Amino acid sequence: MIHTGEFWVLIGLIVFIAIAVRFKVPSLVAGMLDKRSITIAKEIEDARKLRDEAQQLLATYQRRQKEALQEADDIIVQAKAEAERLAVETRKALESQIERRTKMAEDKIAQAETQAIQEVRAIAADVAVGAARRIIGETLDASKDARLIEKSIGELKSRLH
Repeated sequence: MIHTGEFWVLIGLIVFIAIAVRFKVPSLVAGMLDKRSITIAKEIEDARKLRDEAQQLLATYQRRQKEALQEADDIIVQAKAEAERLAVETRKALESQIERRTKMAEDKIAQAETQAIQEVRAIAADVAVGAARRIIGETLDASKDARLIEKSIGELKSRLH
């Protein structure tokens, strides 16, 4: 049994374990594993903190985005209201301007009508005077002229007094 390979492997293993126990290899390995587990726990905690910070940052950015969208909606509503107000104001100004121009045109038409009537009356008076002269010139002689003039002067005196 001493000459078999398995026996010597077993002896070598026992010697190795004895040396390892003597030089505290298990405590060194345990210490290394403890250090590694502490490092891993710290990295997990750091990762957890980073995740929490990222979630807070995401929530902050989502809130800001929501606020920005709300602000954009408010700006759009204000712009529409302002555009409607300007449209109403412009419409009123245009109606007022049209009303003023219509009034001016009506006044000019009335003035032109009055002037035309006056011109027609003046022409009619000129024609009537011309016709009266012609008729009077054809029908009256000197004695009739004198009587007509005296009669007209008498009427003037009575009207003036």
